[in-house]
Amino acid sequence: MKIQVFAVLKDYFDREFDLNDDITDIASLREHLSRLNTSAQGVLQLCRFAVHDEFVDQTYNITKNDTICIFPPSSGG
Repeated sequence: MKIQVFAVLKDYFDREFDLNDDITDIASLREHLSRLNTSAQGVLQLCRFAVHDEFVDQTYNITKNDTICIFPPSSGG
């Protein structure tokens, strides 16, 4: 699967990277990324995940061909 991160998450991970681990759903992905970089754990808990440009919930079943975008909370004006 391809992972793309945005905003502050680029301080913790490469902007885009591949994961070949056996991760089955978004909840497992969040946990896996939290273990890869424990400093990002707090931010990851607040993030929204999108697969192929559509937001998904924690139970979404990931496939190896998915592109997953991770968006931290943002504000603007």
